[in-house]
Amino acid sequence: MLAIAAEALVKIVLVLAGLMTAAAYLVLVERRVAGWIQDRLGPNRAGIPLTRWRLWGLGQPIADGGKLLLKGGFTPAHVDKLLYFLAPAVTFATALAVFAVVPFGSVLPGGWLPESWGVREPIRLVIAPGINVGILYVFAMGSIAVYGVVLGGWASNNKYSFFGGLRSSAQLISYELPLGLGILGIVLGCGSLNLDTIILQQAESGVWNVLLQPLGLLVFGVAACAEATRVPFDLPEAEQELVGGYHTEYSGAKLMMFLVGEYLHMITASFLIVILFFGGWHFWGLTGAGEIVTWPVAVLRVAVLLAKVFAVIFFFMVARWSWLRFRYDQLMSLAWLVMLPLGMVNVVYMAGWEAFGGRLAARLGIPEGWAMAACGWAVCVLALLATAALVPASNDNTPRRVPIEPSFSKEGDESPPTASAGLVSR
Repeated sequence: MLAIAAEALVKIVLVLAGLMTAAAYLVLVERRVAGWIQDRLGPNRAGIPLTRWRLWGLGQPIADGGKLLLKGGFTPAHVDKLLYFLAPAVTFATALAVFAVVPFGSVLPGGWLPESWGVREPIRLVIAPGINVGILYVFAMGSIAVYGVVLGGWASNNKYSFFGGLRSSAQLISYELPLGLGILGIVLGCGSLNLDTIILQQAESGVWNVLLQPLGLLVFGVAACAEATRVPFDLPEAEQELVGGYHTEYSGAKLMMFLVGEYLHMITASFLIVILFFGGWHFWGLTGAGEIVTWPVAVLRVAVLLAKVFAVIFFFMVARWSWLRFRYDQLMSLAWLVMLPLGMVNVVYMAGWEAFGGRLAARLGIPEGWAMAACGWAVCVLALLATAALVPASNDNTPRRVPIEPSFSKEGDESPPTASAGLVSR
């Protein structure tokens, strides 16, 4: 029992240190990516404190973190102090708690620790191994995180914060539905809620779920980006409209907890996308698929997983600095009129395939994996075409001329028409 507790404690310390360091330096990476996209230099001046070594700006996260931690923590007099302090703690704690069930690799070889420690089995690279409802746990923690944002907006007693909290509650609850439907297709296909099992099944078959369920990846990826409130889904903050949204009244360490929690949500979404759809630590010809591994293979699996996660994070960064923010009506229409129907189509397709797909492939003499991939891509293309045809075109930003009744034509109204009366932008 003592060995198990010590193993869990070491894992927790390593994960916390890694996540905090990753969040700090991914901000620096994102600022450099923004500079690259906008044809300018990112932060490259701050280096090692009290020296002239700039090191390509690697000291910038240290400067930013030190500033947030050391600056005075001002608390406005008009806030609800209990909820005001509770909100960032809830957001930060739930963002960290999700990683209890997220694997960072497969296993480390056993037998290398002293025999007195009683650890002879391979060490699984997850804080809480053996949890068979890992996906449900991730959803539970993500749902609790919504309360932190809502409480922050309500407790600030500020209209901008309040509007940001309302936007956030509506957005996050709406996109949880397609997020769940995107995962449900994976659960139907793999027959498990355990993240390790989902990775192992993809490794043993050699076929990643992105090849079998592209529609599920589309639905889950868009919904995960919205849940992380990343541009173009950052309506809860929307600096041009709401100053800072739900964290307008926050500063210092409390603001840092909100910002780090938001970044951790993006990292969590990237891990889940890689684990559920891109094979996790598996890569053809490099990592193998067995549970018994050597040290080089174990380290290689960790490196492959982290490289995939960074690739997804890089995509999120490029998307943030390339796309415009949606209008709020477009945001909600995308959730209810596009993502939710596409998610339901994916679930119905996977349920039908699990019931009849194997027998159909056998009758046609086609390998089941090839048949499932072909059907999955066909369903994805047809669903997107049907959505493009059925969703009202008024949800885009194209100006359209529509016939409207001039106000001066009504009885008793003598006001003249305006020059732009016939042009309406929807």
